[in-house]
Amino acid sequence: MGIATPTFETPPARGAFGFTPGFTGLRCGQCGTDAPTGPRFACARCFGPLRATYDYPSVRANLTRASVAERPPSLWRYAELLPIERVPTDGLSPGWSPLTPAPRLAQRLGLERLWIKDDSRNPTLSFKDRVVAVAAQRARDFGFHTLACASTGNLAGAVAGAAASLGLRAVVLVPADLEPAKVAQAVALGAHVIRVDGPYDAVNRLSLELADELDGWAVLNVSLRPFYAEGSKTIAFEIAEQLGWRAPDVVVAPLASGSMYTKIAQGFDELGEVDLIERRPTRYVGGQAAGCGPIAAAFADGTDDVAPVFEPDTIVRSLAIGSPADGGPALTLARSTGGCIEGVTDADVVAAVRLLAETQGILTETAGGVTLAALQYAIRRGAVGPHDEVVVVISGNGLKTLDVLAELPTGVIGSSFQDFEAAWASAGVDR
Repeated sequence: MGIATPTFETPPARGAFGFTPGFTGLRCGQCGTDAPTGPRFACARCFGPLRATYDYPSVRANLTRASVAERPPSLWRYAELLPIERVPTDGLSPGWSPLTPAPRLAQRLGLERLWIKDDSRNPTLSFKDRVVAVAAQRARDFGFHTLACASTGNLAGAVAGAAASLGLRAVVLVPADLEPAKVAQAVALGAHVIRVDGPYDAVNRLSLELADELDGWAVLNVSLRPFYAEGSKTIAFEIAEQLGWRAPDVVVAPLASGSMYTKIAQGFDELGEVDLIERRPTRYVGGQAAGCGPIAAAFADGTDDVAPVFEPDTIVRSLAIGSPADGGPALTLARSTGGCIEGVTDADVVAAVRLLAETQGILTETAGGVTLAALQYAIRRGAVGPHDEVVVVISGNGLKTLDVLAELPTGVIGSSFQDFEAAWASAGVDR
């Protein structure tokens, strides 16, 4: 298939290291007004979203390929490009998930070069460990005693795990119909789980009230969103390093709010800005479940208006956000790079989960099924060609959504070889 072996080496063991912070503060992404560094997410002047800013010349001078290679295998190896002022030496330390060549899947899809960025290998089995690690670090800096969130599932486990590892309290709010495995994970990790009647957007509105009313509570994906969101771009940092410090032709990722999708692109842009990679065009393909796909619907209609979905109807609960905060930027990214955002049927989600499992031995949750199915749609659309180098981001582990694959073997046989031989023969399979 012509897929080269990655050029990176295994990083050193975890430990503290010195660095010069590149983070310089918060700035409104709408009007450009600077804001004091702290637990705030909206501009006091225009209510636009606040974003982290960096001193790129300083980062360029201090963050090199050689310095990165000497650091531990976690997202903190890129500390100069994260909104932190010190590198933690405790906590779960997510990141450095494998980038795996996928030749058998590539052959099935008609591609020459395909990689799986398997972020289901993080401590609580999803990419959410990245965003939580950054936000939790800042929560401690700001003196919070409770980590809280509104979650469609994976964030609940990530917040619970981070809080347990740091000795903080965790409170997570989830839709009442969330997959039992995700609720059980958060409970087992010590979180107070509050089940709320209604879809995620109703849960999120309640979390906004918590952020305003409760002192000492850090609602990570609300009051600390400018810090929280930056964790996702470390996926891009790792992909580039694992490919030998370069960007691929195509990145495929799932969309819920749209934040991870756009932050991956920001990550590659920043690596180019600080001369760690050569700038080159990358197309961004995204996927949403058709039963709750407001961004995909806007892309298909050719409009900038992301109409909310008030009643999600999909098995893909982890992506079921009806009013995506970053829908507009996601549309801009897809269109400006020649990519696309696909609305995927539930049937195609399940088929894609099975396809990835049977070709590469990777069991993904339903969000990963959306991602792989979106790639299949994009190939049919012509947005991805056979000679493109493609990286598919798998964001969560399939053990969390086994309910969609509830096909268990039927029948029980005796314990003798004769019993086995009879059963095998009746199945019609060659010995």
